[in-house]
Amino acid sequence: MNALVPLPVILPLLGAGLTLILSRRPRLQRAVSTTVLGVVVVVAAVLVLETDRHGPQVIWIGAWKPPLGISLVADRLAAIMLLVSAVVTFCVLVYSIGQGMTGDGHETPMTIYHPTFLVLSAGVSNAFLAGDLFNLFVSFEILLFASYVLLTLGGTGARVRAGTIYVVVNVISSTLFLISLAAVYAATGSLNLAQLADRLSDLPPAVALVLQLLLLTTFSIKAAVFPLSFWLPDSYPTAPAPVTAVFAGLLTKVGVYAIIRTQTLLFPHSPLTDLLLWAALLTLVVGILGAVAQSEMKRLLSFTLVSHIGYMVFGVALGTVAGYSGAIFYVVHHITIQTALFLVLGLVERRAGSTSLIKLGGLARAAPLLAVLYFVPAMNLAGIPPMSGFLGKVALTEAGLRVGTPLAYVVVAAGILTSLLTLYAVAKSWNLAFWRTPAQAHEMAEQLSDSERWQGSPGVVRHRGHVHVGSGTFGARELQEARSILDVDDTSNKDFHQLLEEGVLPTRLPRTMVGATAALVAVSLGLTVVAGPVFGYTGRAAHDILDRGVYVSSVLAGGSR
Repeated sequence: MNALVPLPVILPLLGAGLTLILSRRPRLQRAVSTTVLGVVVVVAAVLVLETDRHGPQVIWIGAWKPPLGISLVADRLAAIMLLVSAVVTFCVLVYSIGQGMTGDGHETPMTIYHPTFLVLSAGVSNAFLAGDLFNLFVSFEILLFASYVLLTLGGTGARVRAGTIYVVVNVISSTLFLISLAAVYAATGSLNLAQLADRLSDLPPAVALVLQLLLLTTFSIKAAVFPLSFWLPDSYPTAPAPVTAVFAGLLTKVGVYAIIRTQTLLFPHSPLTDLLLWAALLTLVVGILGAVAQSEMKRLLSFTLVSHIGYMVFGVALGTVAGYSGAIFYVVHHITIQTALFLVLGLVERRAGSTSLIKLGGLARAAPLLAVLYFVPAMNLAGIPPMSGFLGKVALTEAGLRVGTPLAYVVVAAGILTSLLTLYAVAKSWNLAFWRTPAQAHEMAEQLSDSERWQGSPGVVRHRGHVHVGSGTFGARELQEARSILDVDDTSNKDFHQLLEEGVLPTRLPRTMVGATAALVAVSLGLTVVAGPVFGYTGRAAHDILDRGVYVSSVLAGGSR
């Protein structure tokens, strides 16, 4: 089964080239993209079974004898990350097809969306499978290239500004990563993770500590660990809904994965427990306080994304089997939940014209299915029993209490507080957007000045399947934004203006978008149903990564397993 290991990287890259050739045939583009990612889901599922039964699966690219060449390694940790990322990217792709491939209609060059999305998928897979630090660096650069293109689709001013911040931060982190690679190679003469596991232990402790801090800082920027998380809330919310969803679900988790891999494999005797516990504590608290203060749903979820990275860092900081098992489970849970929530917000924006809590109201009556699709993952994110979010937090809490240090107790308390504040934040957003009446929303909007009311998307309230447009004067920008949100084609300008003046516009939600979102919500609920077997798997994965001998022997043996 070693031959399956490179397929999650090779297939999306081949698909990207093919979809670029088929740029004038959108139906074929869609068929190629969905087929490729569907096959990747199947391959990842097989790798999960194979790694669980037979141990790590290894392949050396280019037929070079170990330790030369590039190794791709699928162990239990990499395999489960591959599977959940493949499921998420497949659902997001289906959702984006329903939204018009990008979600921005005629403003966006649709021909580049599918190739770029497949390149992003290849970069994520390559990061999870990378057996050396340089290949991991290449993976991050693939992600940076693809994510910048996706982030700036449509070329609006807000997206270009957000993309600029994103690129600057990631170029800095990439430069730091290169410096780290140079330092590691100068000190050890290798970048292969299996070789480094042996050689780093022979270095003077001070040198090893410097290398560890360099790598940890680099990956903490990628993972948005406080105080290196400042860039995320301003970068993600401006992108199209499918792009925001896949970014929120996956990209930070690649950084978390890199932290787990390097901490366990390269620096097992220098866990930096106190430093990581403080980072987890501040990430939890600062992130959730930022979320509570938001009145825009995308920014609210972006801050909760930052906050819940703290749970994963907490598990890593504990350095125990129970801690790592809880962290891995929580990564899997959070990828599905966060992606599902951002997909729901894409539906909310399409249905209501905005994701501002000041403007929304009455969606539970106008779109009850949409209300359920938001409520279920939101409660899961908050950790309501017996959902997977609750189970993951309980596992991390138990692991922290077993360690029993004063700082571990403080982080456990912060985790409980964060869970309660997450519940408050998502309950507030659901109450304002879905439960209150349109009249109450309109009354609140009337209290704003005209400049505030029309900032961003036009103020639109949905009720009984129609759009009720608030009073005000619409300029060219507002008309274009409304036309994009409401999926009204340029050829129907006359009808659009007439309906706009009347204050009522027809609405619809594509079944493909709703179906993809519902499927991902169902996957998140499925984690609760199969939590026992999943925890068993993550426990075995935690044992593997703490017992470095299994990984090292499998890689240096040349993939003979």
